[in-house]
Amino acid sequence: MNRVEGKAALITGGGAGIGAATGELICAEGGMALLVDADARALAGTMQAIAERVPRARVSTFAADVADANAAARAVEHALQTFGRLDILVNNAAMRNYSAIADSTPGEWQAMVGVNLVGTANYCKAALPALRRSGRASIVNVSSCYALTGRKGMGLYDATKAGILAMTRTLAFEEVAHGVRVNAVCPGSTLTDFHVSKAKAAGKDIEALKSERQTTSLLGRWAAPQEIAWPILWLASDEASFVTGATLAVDGGLSIM
Repeated sequence: MNRVEGKAALITGGGAGIGAATGELICAEGGMALLVDADARALAGTMQAIAERVPRARVSTFAADVADANAAARAVEHALQTFGRLDILVNNAAMRNYSAIADSTPGEWQAMVGVNLVGTANYCKAALPALRRSGRASIVNVSSCYALTGRKGMGLYDATKAGILAMTRTLAFEEVAHGVRVNAVCPGSTLTDFHVSKAKAAGKDIEALKSERQTTSLLGRWAAPQEIAWPILWLASDEASFVTGATLAVDGGLSIM
């Protein structure tokens, strides 16, 4: 369909999971993708996989911690030097924390906010001058279904993901005059490389892992990363030209359970 033909995207957290799937899909739909991730080895593997699966894909990588504002500026400059433009920003990078709020430390809070909130703000600020020049640009922030509903054990993560929704709404107001749409997706349980690796390290069978999400979606299963990448692609494309400031739950129905 070539939904993003000729458009260039910068995707944080692009080394694996949802970010990698989004980068591949953007390339398959006629776009160009710069994948940013702190894990240089993961970036190299993902770039090779995209090149093998998407003939003539235009994809590049940049290793950086999203909490580093200076690196964000360099990543955007790399995108501009490589592709000559920037039309799409996907803020997908995030870190997790499993402390109960009552047990969490200031250092844990600072680390979470530094990556999940400040990291998102870093890339918005760095990318906005180029996105404004595009005239029809799109920012898609990846939040979480648990920004919409509650649970125990990941309060730090969930609080930062809820903050991303507030940031999304505010930025939509601030950037509408510049032709930049800003939206958020809230994925549900997604079977990424992170979860697979964690299960293997614990000696857990992958088929058993797949059965663990029977009660966390109406569909009774995990999402594949590609199932989150498709809604991100749509929000980034001109097909969503009348959508801004929106929160799209891509959670298999968890948020209504």
